[in-house]
Amino acid sequence: MVRVAKSMTRSSLESRPLNHWRYHELLPIEPNEEAFAWPVGWTPIMDAPRLASWAGCRQLRVKDDGRNPTSSFKDRASSVGVLHAIQAKASRIACASTGNAASSLAGYAAMAGIPATIFVPQRAPEPKVAQLLIYGADVRRVRGTYAQAYDLCSAECSKHGWYNRNCAINPYLVEGKKTCGLEIAEQTAGREPDWVVISVGDGCTVAGVAKGLFQMKELGIIGRLPRVLGVQASGMDPVARAFETGDLPKDYSGHTLADSIDVPVPRNWRKAIKYVKATNGAMNRVTDEEITDAMKAAGRLAGIFAEPAAAASIAGVQRAVAEGLIGKGEDVLAVVTGNGLKDIKTAMAIAGQPTEVEPLNPASLREEGT
Repeated sequence: MVRVAKSMTRSSLESRPLNHWRYHELLPIEPNEEAFAWPVGWTPIMDAPRLASWAGCRQLRVKDDGRNPTSSFKDRASSVGVLHAIQAKASRIACASTGNAASSLAGYAAMAGIPATIFVPQRAPEPKVAQLLIYGADVRRVRGTYAQAYDLCSAECSKHGWYNRNCAINPYLVEGKKTCGLEIAEQTAGREPDWVVISVGDGCTVAGVAKGLFQMKELGIIGRLPRVLGVQASGMDPVARAFETGDLPKDYSGHTLADSIDVPVPRNWRKAIKYVKATNGAMNRVTDEEITDAMKAAGRLAGIFAEPAAAASIAGVQRAVAEGLIGKGEDVLAVVTGNGLKDIKTAMAIAGQPTEVEPLNPASLREEGT
């Protein structure tokens, strides 16, 4: 970090491209001019005062990672994974995913020209599967759960020697995810939030964001470290339980409509707990009803279209304020990890129906023109 501190300063960052490759000294890959032109990161942070009033806190800012090229936070990890696969001279790259990691991998594999094989569970939302197919990936829909898709992917990678993008066994992926934390630090330097809030499924995302915040504090880019709040669905909360007890629950099962965090066997739970606790942070839970309420609030009060898992972070803010975990006078930043178009079925179910109206009568239009 001493060497990085000499080249990566606030002043040097000002002249760098507005993507996450601006932090290349902190990424475990070799510089690559072609890959560094891939668009990813530097998503906007927006102040949302009406959403803050709804949540009950003094200030709520939202970092909308649904603005990434494939409309999700996972572009950060996939771009780094694909570049590393190229540098490792891999013939094919693969992953198992409920949707967003898959679509982001397929998109960046297409940019790089490397074949991708994707394993998705039976319940993967159709818009996400459509992305995979449009990007030209070899899509294998497993007649089973995400955990079963994950196991099949791992077996096929071992059998064929494919590059495995799955976060649990690939340490390069969390390095891509930490760029969100790096960006939050740089974008809020001098007015750092008291809390950074993010939804939790497998655990790698919240760990990555926290790691990025730590590194920017170590480099002196920010003066203080925000606390991190990880949010799980109350129907799918193994990491929250492990946060409280020190271990995952045995034979756990559950369900949430937020498919991206519907992960009964989280592979990165230890990493998540380690980093959240290191920030003096916390974890909480929100119901599916609270998630859909947050989806509507984000859209109607801040103009942000969040998929269910992404809206969980906003729901988590409201719940944390109501329970006294987050003070009403505190400054909060929530990360929205994916665009609502990723799960249009849920959005349509909660948004209501349009008002049907008749068109103007052509005869009346002619009369008005005479």
